Formats: sequence, C-alpha cells, structure tokens
Amino acid sequence: MDIRQVFARNLRQARNARGLSQEALAYEAEIDRTYVSALERGVYAATIDMVDKLAKALGVEASDLLRRSLKRTRPKASRQRSSD
Repeated sequence: MDIRQVFARNLRQARNARGLSQEALAYEAEIDRTYVSALERGVYAATIDMVDKLAKALGVEASDLLRRSLKRTRPKASRQRSSD
C-alpha cells in the first residue's frame, strides 16, 4: 500500500471515529468537501501542510494520518539452550 492509500485510509478512519461527515471535516479544516472526498479516495496527494491542517481539525497528530499499520508477525523462534 503506497503512502497516498495509507493517508486515505487513516483520514477516513479518523473522520468516522469522530462521527464527522466529509462536509463537517471540510468545514473544520476550511477546505472544500470534494477535496476531502478526493483525498479519502486517493485521487489527490495531500501536501504536508494539508496533512497538518486535517490532523488539527480531527484532533490527532499529523503522524497518525501517515502511520502504516504494524503487521502482526509471529515472533522469531528463539534458540533455547538445553541444560543437560
């Protein structure tokens, strides 16, 4: 997943978690609703300033909107010494 898709997913999730419509978020961020829609669909790439503006409107850190989810992997098997 590229960073634009990561941002789109995180933006949508943060907006939904706060119970905001695209229109309400756009109002809070002082941008157009269609721009919010395009960002959430990955049509446009947001500038770093726009990421910050949206994060402030959502009450989250800008880094939260860019964070890739951590994949859960199985821990590597550790070698244990047997006590003979």
